[in-house]
Amino acid sequence: MNNLRFATAVHILVLLDKFKGQLITSEFIAGSINVNAVVVRREIKVLREAHYILAKKGKEGGLCLAIAAKEILLGDLYKLVNQQNRLGRMNQPNPLCSVGKQMNGHLDTLFNRVDRELHISLNEQSLADFSAHIA
Repeated sequence: MNNLRFATAVHILVLLDKFKGQLITSEFIAGSINVNAVVVRREIKVLREAHYILAKKGKEGGLCLAIAAKEILLGDLYKLVNQQNRLGRMNQPNPLCSVGKQMNGHLDTLFNRVDRELHISLNEQSLADFSAHIA
């Protein structure tokens, strides 16, 4: 399971929650995450389009939360940034093999079930809940 995008999005939103009332820059966020600012800007675009954050351009610009942290559910955020095949890629098995020809259908069922359970479990926690654990 690749959680890099989710981890990045959570980190961005926690920073914005912790710096309420201030505008923070993508460079500041990138420094906190220890990644290139391009990675941060890519996730910022997704978060802005989902109306989780607001961006002000210009010399005095920066980012802030658009909605309260308690309204952002972690499962919904995970779904937003991981819209494709969350557990991994499926193989291209041999369609002539009795096992191979059935494999992807059964894996798809498994992946979908696990994905639903993950979404439900993550939605038991808001960004505010998660952020509260970080000093």
